[in-house]
Amino acid sequence: MKVRLTITESNCRSGYFKAGEEFIVEDLCPPLCHELWNVIYPYVFALQNGAALDYGCKKDFQFDAKCPDGGRVCIHGEVVK
Repeated sequence: MKVRLTITESNCRSGYFKAGEEFIVEDLCPPLCHELWNVIYPYVFALQNGAALDYGCKKDFQFDAKCPDGGRVCIHGEVVK
């Protein structure tokens, strides 16, 4: 399965990301910094293999996460159907 990653907010110290940027993950790591990728990789891997994740009070095929550097970058991931 493909997973779409969308940057929803960005105050990246290095200026790597802009809000609204999208990446499609099929089998290779997208051009994300290592810190952010390490946070979201388990979710991406689970979604690619058919798992539904806890999302609020339900299970769904999406997630939201923040950069470990004080939440400077927020990202949304979802299965592309």
